[in-house]
Parts: sequence; C-alpha cells; structure tokens
Amino acid sequence: MTTAAAVSPLPSAPSAPLLSAEGLHVTFPARRGDADRARAVDGVDLDIRAGEIVALVGESGCGKTTLARSLLGLVPPTAGRVTFAGRPLDYSSRALKAYRKRVQLVLQDPSGSLNPRHTVYDAVAEGLRIHRYGGDEREAVSMALSRAGLRPPERFFLRYPHELSGGQRQRVVIAGALVLNPELIVADEPVASLDASVRGEILALLLRLRSELGLSALVVTHDLGLAWNIADRVAVMYLGRIVETGAVEDVLTTPQHPYTQALLSVLPEAPGDPVVLTGEPPDPSRIPTGCRFHARCQILATGEAERAGVADACRGQDLPVLDGGGGAQVACHWAPR
Repeated sequence: MTTAAAVSPLPSAPSAPLLSAEGLHVTFPARRGDADRARAVDGVDLDIRAGEIVALVGESGCGKTTLARSLLGLVPPTAGRVTFAGRPLDYSSRALKAYRKRVQLVLQDPSGSLNPRHTVYDAVAEGLRIHRYGGDEREAVSMALSRAGLRPPERFFLRYPHELSGGQRQRVVIAGALVLNPELIVADEPVASLDASVRGEILALLLRLRSELGLSALVVTHDLGLAWNIADRVAVMYLGRIVETGAVEDVLTTPQHPYTQALLSVLPEAPGDPVVLTGEPPDPSRIPTGCRFHARCQILATGEAERAGVADACRGQDLPVLDGGGGAQVACHWAPR
C-alpha cells in the first residue's frame, strides 16, 4: 500500500514544461452558513509540455474548470503560481493580453461563444483586431478557417452562426483561436454539445493540429472515452486535487484509484457492473479529513480497505499533492504499488 507513489515515468519527457501549475490553490467565499471558504482548487501541480495533449477529467464540481480558468489567467490563484515557458504569469492587463495571444480558450458551446450578429469573418478576425494585427487580415482569417476544416474559407466569410451546423460552429470557434497562432489551447468540453457523428471529426481535427502545428492542448472533460481517443496523458481530478495521473493507456486500462475505477465502470464497453457511488457529491467548502474521496469510496464501503489495514488512514490521514510531471502516480492509501 502506498501514498502518492510515482510508479513509472513517461518515456522521453522533455525537461521543461510549456505550461505549469505549481502548488495551485483557488478559493472562493463559501455559501452563507458555511464557515470555510470553498477550496475549488486545493493544491495542484500540473505540467503540459510542448506538443502534448493532456486530458483533465472528473465529474461536475471537482474543480477542473476553475483550474483551467486559473491556467488561462482568468482566475488569479489564492496561492501557488502558474508559469508559462518558464516564467511566472504576470497578471497586469498588458501582460495578460500578450499571454492570451499564446494561450487560447475553446469553449464547449459554440452557440454561446459566437455573437449571432457577427459574420464568420468578423468572429475569426476579432482576435486579430484586439491584438492589432499588422499583417493581411483576410489572409490570416482564410488560413485559420482552412486549418479548422472550413474550405473553401471564402464560402463561409459572410455566413452567420445560425446558418451553420453545430460542427461548423465549433470549427469557427477553433479557427478564432488558431488565427493568433497560439502555442497552447485550453478546450473546455470541446465536443460535449455535438452529435456523435461530428465528435470524431472535431477530435481528429485537434489531433491533426497537434501534428501539423505542434500545438499543445489541455482538454477539460468528464468523458473518459474522449480522453482515450485524444490525450497523451490524463489527470483525474476530485474535490480540488488531482488524484491519479499518468499516460492515458496506463490510467484508463489499469486504473489504480477507486474514483478512476468508478468513472471507467460506467462506460458502455467496461466489463462488470457499474460502480454506484454513494454519499453526497463533492462540496469544496466541506473537504473531509483523510482521503477526500473516502466518504464515497467503494473500497472502504465494501470492507476491502479494512482488510488491507488502511481504513483508518483513509479516514484520517491526508495525502500529499501529486507532482506535475509525467510519471504515473496515485493519491490513495489502498492502491497497490
């Protein structure tokens, strides 16, 4: 039995990450009546390397979107820091503007992120105008639309969002991110609102952009199937912390943490019966002592943790924060080495 033990490193891992969270904490005022502040992100180390796609997975309320927003500079951390290309993030308006040219956000709902009164051309050109692009705007917009799979691009210039399919709207959003030639994109549930027939096309597009442009990506999702199809590495988040991380093949074929096992058990192709988690959903203003998952843990509930001699540790002994590197790690008293 172990606590947050590194098992094996990823092969050929570069020494310096492109984007890194170090000891990151983000707290918010709690609901009225709660004594503690809500610890949405409660100690996270996470690295994303050049050309790497990392999937951040977990159920709603686990803190993954807050973590992503903090990495983008939209939510300043309460403690810890974010670094990009080896430099700590500067939260001045001028520095953030320059940073957001290099790191772009792709939202899950293209209908909500596109102005219905703007044409496709204006939607994609908006970033160029904000950053006072000095080159040929029409050429840059055409290139971005082509890279996003909307060809010929001129055919889409004067269309409005309501004239496009859901997949085309998502491609316009991606083109709006690509037009500034970013080094990394943060995609928050990028295919959640799309039909199954279109999801594969968008995932293939993201993989092609990584291959052709060397683009890095953090993909925020509750869908482990999406992580399997797109990611090099996966980080599983629960109640403000990453509880398991490693190469996607390792984590999703031999999950070590009971929470990861439960998430995987509900996939249609998963063997055996789905794990039904009991207890209340995670509440960031009421983080329990010990392992933060113990109140819902099926290993503890079945007596398996007791038989392994770790039940008391599960209930009362906190686990260290996993480091942000690429090695396989798990924050669990019960998980085998």
